[in-house]
Amino acid sequence: MKNQEIKVSFYLKKNEPNQGGRCPIMARLSVGKSQVTFSTKLDAPTLLWAFGRVKGKSKEAVNINRQLDSLRASALLHYRELSTVSEGVTAEQVKNLVLGMAYGQQSLLAYFRHHNENFEKKVGVTRSKSTLGDYTLSLRHLTDFLKTRYRLSDISFSALDRSFIDKFDIYLKIDRRLEPGTIVNLTTKLNTIIRSAIAEGIITHNPFYGYVAERPVPRQKYLTREELDRLMTTPLAKPRQYLIRDLFLFSCYTGIPHCDMRTLTADDLTTDAEGTVWVKSCRGKTGNDYSVPLLDLPLYILDKYKGTVPGDRLLPMYHLTEINKELKNIASICGIDRRLTFHMARHTYATEVTLSQGVPIESVSRMLGHGQIKTTRIYAKTTDDKLDADMSALENRIAGKFKYAI
Repeated sequence: MKNQEIKVSFYLKKNEPNQGGRCPIMARLSVGKSQVTFSTKLDAPTLLWAFGRVKGKSKEAVNINRQLDSLRASALLHYRELSTVSEGVTAEQVKNLVLGMAYGQQSLLAYFRHHNENFEKKVGVTRSKSTLGDYTLSLRHLTDFLKTRYRLSDISFSALDRSFIDKFDIYLKIDRRLEPGTIVNLTTKLNTIIRSAIAEGIITHNPFYGYVAERPVPRQKYLTREELDRLMTTPLAKPRQYLIRDLFLFSCYTGIPHCDMRTLTADDLTTDAEGTVWVKSCRGKTGNDYSVPLLDLPLYILDKYKGTVPGDRLLPMYHLTEINKELKNIASICGIDRRLTFHMARHTYATEVTLSQGVPIESVSRMLGHGQIKTTRIYAKTTDDKLDADMSALENRIAGKFKYAI
């Protein structure tokens, strides 16, 4: 990318002296063939002005000259930022950045760090630790990207454009060799930061406009009825594997995620007038209430491990990393030829255990603790068996009710 010549000079606007004989100091900024002038918001005595500076070593002269040097350095820095991410930089663009920074405009990484610091204060209240980890990871990759690709420690919001986003995407894909799903997550977090800055008036345009991340190839995230049966009936090799299988099955038949299963206590169980036992609690991640009636299998699992955990917790939980590692071995033993993760249990509950059995999606959403139906649709996939059953039921309902002329 070819650099343009940039010049910054200062002069007095002598036709507008104030009552004290001082004149406004103006800046003349040239970038290539483009040029702009703007006020520095400073003034100086006409008699002490020479060669674009205030003469002498008085405190006032030193202070004014220091501010002029700072403006010049700021213009050079912003030109460097702009020229590294886009071509054809104009003097007007540099001037806007110089004046913006003078009035407190924030830079991208500084704003991102401030966001994460505020987010961390809400963890455990209205935000989850895992989401904070996603924002932290996105900031780290963005910091490395600026340092590696542009040799910058930060960048102004106004210097961002679509090409910057595209280059960040390529950096994550080629340099960091990340999977499409991870890239979607990281760029989504950055987009959230930029949208927040737009809402605060820091930036007026979204550089993500028109950007479409490569989506990962969709994978079936739920277990089929046949796979569930194999998981329940296949003999395993170790007691630890039986425990982890039971924890996974408990989630398959309740939809309760690992983070909330860890905190389940007897206080979360209630029994209604018909004798049905319910888990009634709130999601640790979102704070949304959820209510789940317990089927026979989860009741059996609770009874099986009753009294095995110190305190009043209901289930002996392993760390999620340990569980997912062991689930890989369990899947191999059971002949399930795909990667098995604990989160698939929640998808299985939404799809195979509830939706496919005719439970309305509104009820599934309430049991999963979702705030919006659209979130539930991500979990609950309508299977071919469910479609076939629904259409058969519809056919029976409307049989003989419609006539048409031949």
